[in-house]
Amino acid sequence: MRALIEVKNLRKVYRMGSEKIIALDNVNLSIEKGEICCLFGTSGSGKSTLLNMLAGLEKPTKGEIWIKNRNIAKLDEMQLAIFRQKYIGFVFQSYNLLPSLTALENVALPLIFQGVSKSVREKKAREMLKQVGLGKRLSHKPKEMSGGQQQRVSIARAFVNKPSIL
Repeated sequence: MRALIEVKNLRKVYRMGSEKIIALDNVNLSIEKGEICCLFGTSGSGKSTLLNMLAGLEKPTKGEIWIKNRNIAKLDEMQLAIFRQKYIGFVFQSYNLLPSLTALENVALPLIFQGVSKSVREKKAREMLKQVGLGKRLSHKPKEMSGGQQQRVSIARAFVNKPSIL
């Protein structure tokens, strides 16, 4: 049985004009279910590239990325979108909250794409916001919240689907 995430001989090369930039070179990684991992390194060492590739946001130049026994590097864009909806939660460095939506609407947003009814979406989003200490900020928009509050909205949104991978 494979690990939850398994990376084999991963390589990513970017082209900048005539220059080749090797972002990842022969990366091998195995992450078991329930395991918590931390990526650290200097600026430009490939951390974001690796995370983007694990999320299926970028394709490898070479190598394999297996998540939940599927080689995600072989999935097309539609299959990847469905895969991300089902299994992956994202907490973005810049939060990526929609400024015109309230905290409740931002957290409920991923559930729309899964066909969850409005009443169930709002119930789940409300509960998740309470869990991150924002039960009294449901109707506030991002510009009406501190950076820490926005980060917690982003975390609540990432967890609302109960993803296998965050």
